[in-house]
Amino acid sequence: MKVVILAGGLGTRLTEETTVKPKPMVEIGGRPILWHIMKIYGHYGVKDFGIAMGYKSDVIKDYFINYYYQQSDLTINLKTGSISTHEANREDWQVFLSDTGAATQTGGRIKRMKDWLGNAPFMLTYGDGVSNIDINKLLQFHKSQGKLVTLTAVRPPSRFGGLSIENNKVINFKEKPQIGEGWINGGFFVIEPEALEFIDNDSTLWEREPLERLSHEGQLAAYEHDGFWQCMDTIRDVNTLENLWQTGSAPWKLWN
Repeated sequence: MKVVILAGGLGTRLTEETTVKPKPMVEIGGRPILWHIMKIYGHYGVKDFGIAMGYKSDVIKDYFINYYYQQSDLTINLKTGSISTHEANREDWQVFLSDTGAATQTGGRIKRMKDWLGNAPFMLTYGDGVSNIDINKLLQFHKSQGKLVTLTAVRPPSRFGGLSIENNKVINFKEKPQIGEGWINGGFFVIEPEALEFIDNDSTLWEREPLERLSHEGQLAAYEHDGFWQCMDTIRDVNTLENLWQTGSAPWKLWN
């Protein structure tokens, strides 16, 4: 099954990083968050990726064009310019890079991937969020519901510590718990090809008319994920994810 990753936004709330690179290329543990997302899918054997690019697409292209050599030990003949690579651990991924337009909205980016997707179900997620979601269980749930689209509903981590109070005493304190400020759209979609007909053009926001219409017509299922999920909207989010990675406690690191 193919996966579309939306990687074309401006990342306006993360300007400390995104003035020189698109948000999916902001690094966690020395690797772009886009790589982390792909590793999540790859852990479950999903290895055919379509990256829907826009803003600073050249940065993403350069990363993948040079990926093979960057992950390898090299011998370079400085006289001839020939390069020999040596055995290294590399991801067995197929990556389709599509410049879907700097001004194109999320729905338009998805529809522009139609020819690459063909007439088969596919997965979709955003290029700025990681999770310990079980992709196999998500797919099984989607098949069991018989809907055109399944989204993953998540409970965002609180931005403040959670308190339980009785008789003016704090009886329980948990720093930034993964509690419900309500269920929200966490990405990690499974989509039937017919759902693309709900997208009009480049200016269509996937999260507006298409999902609203699908919901109204009873064609939108929600897979409730109570585990870890974190988006990367601000420098604070970057620091949170970096700390988890550096301390060896990154919940989304499902691979060895």
